[in-house]
Amino acid sequence: MAKKSIIARQKKRERMVAQYAAKREALKKAGDWKALDELPKNASPVRLRNRCQLTGRPRGYIRFFGISRVAFREMAHTGKIPGLKKASW
Repeated sequence: MAKKSIIARQKKRERMVAQYAAKREALKKAGDWKALDELPKNASPVRLRNRCQLTGRPRGYIRFFGISRVAFREMAHTGKIPGLKKASW
């Protein structure tokens, strides 16, 4: 599990990206690169990282489910993902 501070930092970035999205788009259309440069760094969507919703793990992220491969495997084995079962042949 990721540190609570890292998860909190990510959530703060997500809020800031949402807050500045309209302003950022307007500045891009106007071509005002100077004003765009003066916005907070964390307002840029490039700084966001896909993280597991359950554990905060940044790697092995499965976008369709929004969780990491480790959490996905645990949930699959316990039958918490409908329509999914372990393959055997």
